Amino acid sequence: MSKLLLNLRNVADDEIQDVTALLDKAGIAHYRTEPSPWGISFGGIWIRDDADHPRAKVLMGEYQQARGERVRGEREAALREGTAETFGSLIRRRPVFVVAVLLGMAVATALVLLPFVLLRG
Repeated sequence: MSKLLLNLRNVADDEIQDVTALLDKAGIAHYRTEPSPWGISFGGIWIRDDADHPRAKVLMGEYQQARGERVRGEREAALREGTAETFGSLIRRRPVFVVAVLLGMAVATALVLLPFVLLRG
């Protein structure tokens, strides 16, 4: 029976390619399911043979640790060089978008809190 190795929700395309290449290199049989058109399922990478699942999890853990270190290093380098996106740079680059999002958040918060304010008053 197949076992899920990686849920593809919010997983970058390059990470999916890296994981499938890692599994191929290790000789672990796997397959990928695609996300549903309605967003109910986000797809996944599945291991075909239960016996391979523990080995795949170890490989996945090592990969994620290495990727995390690499990505953190890239982020720190971008911050040092001033090329990383920050809230301040986002405001300067897209002020209308930031204001619209903040207004939307305020409206959503007001709508959620409205029943409590009306019941209290």
